[in-house]
Amino acid sequence: MLSAIREYKEEIIETVFEKSHFCFVAIDKQGFITYLNENYCQFLGVTRQEAVGQHVTAIIENTRMHIVAETGQEEIADLQYIRENHMIANRIPVFSGGHLVGAVGTVLYRDTKEWMKMNTHIKDLLLEIENYRKQLHEANGATYSLHDIVGSSPKLLEVKEKVKKIAPGDVTILLQGESGTGKELFAHSIHQLSERHTKPFVKVNCAAIPEGLLETELFGYTPGAFTGAKKEGKQGKFQLADGGTLFLDEIGDMPLNAQVKILRVLQEGEVERIGSEHAQKVDVRIIAATNQSLEKLIEQQRFREDLYYRINVLQLKIPALRERPEDIRVLAMYLIHKIAHRSGQRVMDADPDVLAFFQGYEWPGNVRELENVIESAVHLANGETITMDDLPDQMQPDGYAENQNRSLQDILEKAELQAIKQTLKKTNGNKQKAAKLLDIGKSSFYEKVKKYGL
Repeated sequence: MLSAIREYKEEIIETVFEKSHFCFVAIDKQGFITYLNENYCQFLGVTRQEAVGQHVTAIIENTRMHIVAETGQEEIADLQYIRENHMIANRIPVFSGGHLVGAVGTVLYRDTKEWMKMNTHIKDLLLEIENYRKQLHEANGATYSLHDIVGSSPKLLEVKEKVKKIAPGDVTILLQGESGTGKELFAHSIHQLSERHTKPFVKVNCAAIPEGLLETELFGYTPGAFTGAKKEGKQGKFQLADGGTLFLDEIGDMPLNAQVKILRVLQEGEVERIGSEHAQKVDVRIIAATNQSLEKLIEQQRFREDLYYRINVLQLKIPALRERPEDIRVLAMYLIHKIAHRSGQRVMDADPDVLAFFQGYEWPGNVRELENVIESAVHLANGETITMDDLPDQMQPDGYAENQNRSLQDILEKAELQAIKQTLKKTNGNKQKAAKLLDIGKSSFYEKVKKYGL
């Protein structure tokens, strides 16, 4: 038997890889395709010459092959959505001499009535699950999960693993990271993985609420508590989050007088509405986030030290995008498909020069800046591929040099302005359609239009 296998080894390999009813792909440790069988080429609508040498994320949508090649953890019978079909995918790491060298993947695909019937059944089940997810979101306010945080770099995977460990408890968490790193996504994910996931998730942007209104927003007020108060009174964010999670975003910008009252809530577990003579018990888990150094704010007497120790029970540092360059290519492709699908543009790829430029750029605005740049480029692109000419002015060689002396806020605002301009141009000035394409609320969009004088 062994001699027969040796004698017909090439014929056996060709039969397995090229004549079986499945799709087969092989990649190296960096995620670049080294082999793609003819079945897979036909299904994806590419030639082998076009595919080999490309990063797997650029050829196969929703793939996780590059993750398996990096982690060495196999994924068997995973459901994968490719070209409007739900496929059964197996992803297996390849080792040589005890070292991880890549991964191979197979996808079950047969154009039969039985498969189409199963595919339809799977679609129906997924739609039902999505409906339940929407209902749960409407009930508790949490939108994102760890699955929505794209990337597989060691630093990001380390943070994700920590989230899985700490989410089930009730410990107070402080998220620290630069602006645009995705702190809010992690806050949502922690809530979704906690025992409180069926209860409310309430967000407070401490930097966006005027100081005079912050106390009423946080603690609420009784009927007739002051001139202009609602006759029925108002519940504060703490009462709305009772039983669930309260996310205090940009807590470093919270006024000192509000910090005192927050500290009391954390110590006593009770809230007193403005105008009330009685305290109300609340059961709330606190997740706080900041892009500032709270230690420096304490030195400047702008943040209470006792509150710092209350919220800093467990700290998570969210890495900046430049600290995880391995994720930039995958993240860029994910954002291109997401934005193109949302806006109706037929943009599917980015030129290798663009991806190389993205890899070398510092991204001071992190993922938010990358998303703004791609949003603008998708609307500027003339074809299905983003080129260097499609990037915003500040990403062009002259603009990039100019940006080195500009603040992060200026860079982000310029990218945002260009995205809004291009969308308004596409909708012939229809602001409602533009807001919908950009996936932001109408009131927020009108505020931005007014801000930029459009």
